[in-house]
Amino acid sequence: MKTTYSILLSGGLLMLNASCTTKTGNAPSGTVTLITLDPGHFHAALVQKASYPQVDKNVYVYAPEGDDLREHLAKIDGYNNRKENPAQWNEIVYTGADYLEKMLSEKKGNLLITAGNNEKKTHYIEQAVSNGIHVLADKPMAIDAGGFEKLKACFDIAARNHVLLYDIMTERYEITTILQKELSLFPEVYGAQEKGSPGDPAIVKESVHHFFKTVSGHPLKRPAWFFDTKQQGEGIVDVTTHLVDLVQWEAFPGQVIDYRTDIRLLDANHWPTTLSREQFKEATGLDAYPAYLQENVSGDTLSVFANGNIFYTIKGIHAKVSVIWNYTYPQGGGDTHYSVMKGSKAHLIIKQGKEQGYKPALFVQAVHDDASASTYEKALQHAIQTIADRYPGISLNKTGDNLWEINIPSQYHNGHEAHFGQVTEAFLGYLEKGALPEWEVPNMLTKYYITTQALELAQKN
Repeated sequence: MKTTYSILLSGGLLMLNASCTTKTGNAPSGTVTLITLDPGHFHAALVQKASYPQVDKNVYVYAPEGDDLREHLAKIDGYNNRKENPAQWNEIVYTGADYLEKMLSEKKGNLLITAGNNEKKTHYIEQAVSNGIHVLADKPMAIDAGGFEKLKACFDIAARNHVLLYDIMTERYEITTILQKELSLFPEVYGAQEKGSPGDPAIVKESVHHFFKTVSGHPLKRPAWFFDTKQQGEGIVDVTTHLVDLVQWEAFPGQVIDYRTDIRLLDANHWPTTLSREQFKEATGLDAYPAYLQENVSGDTLSVFANGNIFYTIKGIHAKVSVIWNYTYPQGGGDTHYSVMKGSKAHLIIKQGKEQGYKPALFVQAVHDDASASTYEKALQHAIQTIADRYPGISLNKTGDNLWEINIPSQYHNGHEAHFGQVTEAFLGYLEKGALPEWEVPNMLTKYYITTQALELAQKN
């Protein structure tokens, strides 16, 4: 079914061909109705790449008219018209200048999806939770220290109004990350968590991203504001959100992390990526830089502070996260992730470079004496067999001295885009229960405290 386009006529909302909800499986249909607000980032569409039995097919979209909205609707239309397992979303669109006020007054849905201009996002979140609407937000939910203070208030408001506020942490669903976490829970394999040092952190996570890329099989068109750090946020408060989250989620599973007592920020740095006018045009479709970018233009070159790193301790463990943004990836490549967790018996390493065909791979590097090699390998084999009860088909392949690669069947490598559906399914489960796990809210606050305070430190540096 093609997406229907509702248009504003004489201040009213014209709804065309609204679909009926249907019952699928055992879950009740239509108990959740989505609102999409000002979708300026393709992540808003990826939430709808999958369908969910408890979610109504009617989706209410409130946004200003423009390229951001058109790109979003085109992606939904693509999902509706794909040959295999097409979606059946019916987008009911309001494009008046008062789109936010209209969304709040009509309150057509009970779950807001927001992914777009990060300068506006915290305000959107505040308005939604203040009006009793659940929020599933793309990261980051705050891009500076002022935004962090506002986000703290949003969580308080959400609690008072009995609604849930949650950010989309897709990287928790990457299979190599899941298995890295699982292996760290076997003392006979990982040993004790090393504390590390500022020069040799015990947990390191690095991410490389690209401005020009392909999404859902088509070249991604970026909005021009994406290159304005006042609107998008610097890289140090954007992609690093995922990396800080993974440090907490893997090293301290199910534990509350209090930013006031458990975190010590040591150092942070940032630096720009430069784009030519031709690259900017290829990424955005625009011939010229908008006025708000001119302060960052020298000659024909645009500088974007998209790169950064953060050094900190979490419960006494030294960690480092860093993000790099390049213009585009090499042939056959894509966004990449590197991660190492250092235990007293082994280092658990994720690589995703050229040698791995730009696909994430997990390695176990033992750090024991040769005399204990045989005993260690038996312990590692036992751990893999135990984990395989939940992830059938994984196995061990020795690739060097004290080095093993975890063989992971292809069905577990479902890709970044599929992870948005997995996050959404998990959140829908929380909605049904009426609560998030008790550690999620304090750990979200800790995550954004780290990134926003790191930004201030990097700017001072």
